[in-house]
Amino acid sequence: MADTYARLELRDISKRFPGVLANDNVSLTVMPGEIHALLGENGAGKSTLVKMIYGIMAPDSGQILWDGQAVRIQNPKAARKLGIGMVFQHFSLFEAMTVLENIALGLDTKVSRAALEVEILKVMNTYGLTLDPKRIVSTLSVGERQRIEIVRALLLNPKLLIMDEPTSVLTPQEVGQLFETLRKLAAQGCSILYISHKLHEIIALCETATILRGGKLIATCDPRKETPRKLAEMMIGANLKEISKVAGRTFGDVKFAVRNLTLPKIGDFGTALNEIEFEVKAGEIFGIAGVAGNGQNELLEALGGEVLAHSNDAISIAGAGVGKCGPTERRAFGLGAVPEERNGHAAVSDFSLQDNAVLTARNRMNMVSAQLIDPSASNAFSQKVIMSFGVKAQGTKATAGSLSGGNLQKYIMGREILQNPVVLVVSQPTWGVDAGAAAAIRQAIVDLAAKGSAMVIISQDLDELLELCDTLSVINLGKLSKPLKVGEVSVEEIGLLMGGIHGEVQHAH
Repeated sequence: MADTYARLELRDISKRFPGVLANDNVSLTVMPGEIHALLGENGAGKSTLVKMIYGIMAPDSGQILWDGQAVRIQNPKAARKLGIGMVFQHFSLFEAMTVLENIALGLDTKVSRAALEVEILKVMNTYGLTLDPKRIVSTLSVGERQRIEIVRALLLNPKLLIMDEPTSVLTPQEVGQLFETLRKLAAQGCSILYISHKLHEIIALCETATILRGGKLIATCDPRKETPRKLAEMMIGANLKEISKVAGRTFGDVKFAVRNLTLPKIGDFGTALNEIEFEVKAGEIFGIAGVAGNGQNELLEALGGEVLAHSNDAISIAGAGVGKCGPTERRAFGLGAVPEERNGHAAVSDFSLQDNAVLTARNRMNMVSAQLIDPSASNAFSQKVIMSFGVKAQGTKATAGSLSGGNLQKYIMGREILQNPVVLVVSQPTWGVDAGAAAAIRQAIVDLAAKGSAMVIISQDLDELLELCDTLSVINLGKLSKPLKVGEVSVEEIGLLMGGIHGEVQHAH
């Protein structure tokens, strides 16, 4: 009889934090063996909801039912005892330990090493997960590390598995393997609650989707009957604009060239850059794809002038060698740059938006006269960024830290784009921004290129790169693949390069 009950039912769950109602009477039902998507933009209340299901926090009001019985889930251990497993977006693994040791640390009961190894191999064989229990974690790819977390969760024989953005760090091939595992699990009666912002994945994998907006339940639908665009519009509550890009565009002269850029790794966890070479013409959008941690941040710092190259001609802007110039000098040659980390790197949290504009735009936008900053010029430019990019902020005097992540990203992108740089280098241009803002930022990138700027986009979002870019290379362990023409290259080919060894294609064994 038990199977007639929902595996998990939430009834009118609410959770309040100071100044924000994170969940407002949310109800949700997950049946046994169902793969159920939880959708919503950043700040829609998804994370708060799953934290309550996993016992990390308690709801203020409402009921959680498990197999038809009302339950109070006091902590994660209690959740695991019920049969709820969770694979977090950020893994909690010890790099210097083996796969087996990491799994043992995550278990609530003591098991002998030999018995645990037998159990691990059994789970792996059942679900087609390949991993050597004796491998040291630091030698594994990101996809393999994620498998450790999945195996750890599966050892509990979960009845419900929560996955939080599980594919944000995987190659397309690894995503395919993950989906096979999840489908096998579901076929055996395990329910899966799947959080992702990659809407085509939701359509391929899930049979039901619950959509949250501003903490409220907006809709429950069958995603297989919807388009990614329709799902995105339900999430943002507005129409999404198509990105318009002129077909058959031609490019001008080379505006940005990188030649034999080699840099040693910094610190224990840095990545060395190895003979990086590429060039970008006026009007061209050049993409750099790759799984996180393969040297993207090091490359951005080297291109932006935070880390200097060994020679001036390693990097040139419009023919001028700038490899040994710092950020301010490079900006004088026409470089704009947006690092991945918004708070603290791209902007100073405690500074006003106006002062943050001065940080990168003071010379190019004529904000300085006789060594003094002209506040009316910096205020006018800051105001223009806010208006042009639809930034929600309490005016130019608002601090950067008072903006939501998405609004701060729009401001930073606007600040660089409105300077009309000769070259713009951007890392993760739409990371954490909602679908509407992401479309606006992508369109602004396309428009800037159309005016003749050379664009370099470093992103983990392959769909974004394929939509925006003309040419694309893959970074892997600090090496860059040869440039590929977007439109002539398959996702499979890019995926093999992303998971390859030192930028060489790794063929399936």
